[in-house]
Amino acid sequence: MWWNFIGRSHDEIVQAREDWMMGSRFGEVQGYDGASLPAPELPNAPLKPRGRVR
Repeated sequence: MWWNFIGRSHDEIVQAREDWMMGSRFGEVQGYDGASLPAPELPNAPLKPRGRVR
């Protein structure tokens, strides 16, 4: 998970960020009068999954 985007890989997070910035895929927040918040820049390194410890 990165900035409210959930994905199984770095590429899925990148796509979710692009979709957010383009205004597609995600719904509109009702009752919020301000401009949409821009997603922060991705880090300069690929995101890695934390893994699951059982």
